[in-house]
Amino acid sequence: MTSPQTHTPQQIAVIGTGYVGLVTAAGFAELGNDVWCVDIDAEKIARLNRGEIPIYEPGLAECVARNSERLRFSTELGPALDHARLLFVAVGTPPTYSGDADLSAVHAVVNAMPATDRHALVMKSTVPVGTGASIKREFARQGKGFAYVSCPEFLKEGAALKDFMEPDRVVVGDDGDWAGQAVCDLYAPLGAPLVRTDIASAEMVKLASNAFLATKISFINEIANVCEETGADVAEVARGMGLDRRIGGHFLRPGIGYGGSCFPKDVSALKQLAGNSGYHFQLLTAVIEVNELQKRRVIAKLQKHLGSLVGKRVALLGVAFKADTDDMREASSLVLAARLQADGASVAAYDPVAAGEARTLMRGVEFADDALSAVEGADAVVLVTEWAEFATLDWAAVRERMAGDLLVDGRNFADRDAVLAADLRYEGIGRS
Repeated sequence: MTSPQTHTPQQIAVIGTGYVGLVTAAGFAELGNDVWCVDIDAEKIARLNRGEIPIYEPGLAECVARNSERLRFSTELGPALDHARLLFVAVGTPPTYSGDADLSAVHAVVNAMPATDRHALVMKSTVPVGTGASIKREFARQGKGFAYVSCPEFLKEGAALKDFMEPDRVVVGDDGDWAGQAVCDLYAPLGAPLVRTDIASAEMVKLASNAFLATKISFINEIANVCEETGADVAEVARGMGLDRRIGGHFLRPGIGYGGSCFPKDVSALKQLAGNSGYHFQLLTAVIEVNELQKRRVIAKLQKHLGSLVGKRVALLGVAFKADTDDMREASSLVLAARLQADGASVAAYDPVAAGEARTLMRGVEFADDALSAVEGADAVVLVTEWAEFATLDWAAVRERMAGDLLVDGRNFADRDAVLAADLRYEGIGRS
């Protein structure tokens, strides 16, 4: 991480201690600020006060411990209001059945605010465009003089703390008042490019960014599928495409689809927002469809080699939606396990971090303590999550433990030559 510039420490509050809230709080504390963290989950607050981190994120536990004197955790809002003028809102906005964002937690925060003109709500949670305007109207209706700032987060799980300390940009949407300037000043030590704009545009920046990245993933997955039909190698195609500076190499890695807490939710939310506004966002409809179909293509690959899956044993290596996180939200493994079981297969799995959470979500799946135990007696192995330890897996040992000889590399992550040298059949995504 780069060394931040020095600045005068501030007292701020963060409401919500999930992935975004806890990383944001730890990051601001690392910059020397006193941070008051508030959450309605009493058990989570108790764990944090004991020094236990409820989520897995590289470097986060160490950062929280290092700044323990600057971080305070409570279920009570009062002390935060007493000490901090800026209240960063980082509560969940999960999708509803309709695809809209569930803003009930956001509204609960708004309604909990007192009638004062001393404070400002700074929205970190991802919300639909127009939410800021709606909240400002609600504040006015309730006679509250709260200022409002949109400051969307751009933190990648697995690298969230690094992203906080070394951001590509900081986006601040406000009315040109003291609150927006205070947020800009708070981020100034990081030296990142600043986009100061209106509230609606700041809200759209977040949704548009994630929708574009999701589109890029679905596009390269479509190219991979065509490569399989034509004999081209998508790895070579992506390498050639990525050298074009207009395209870039990021997010040109094909696989079994995107997941997690952001892309599926934000793409659906933007599509729904457009629909509610009277516009049919055709491109995002296709992006979502491609992503769903991509997960199911793994089943077709297994059937191509194994025939009927009834009575077959399939091992999943990795179940988290991506490496370096324990997040299981919208993880491809959930779809794979359910489809495999529906087709009559038994499923074993191993994940170095996410197994605890996965056990509650993947009923009937046999979890192992290591990769070699997971593949024991398997007719096929599917590499689902690109954990670093899988890059150096002893594939000869894997072959010895398996009953079959098929590896479906859902991330094009394994060393194909090493896999083939171990007398295993290799089936990648878009690879000849």
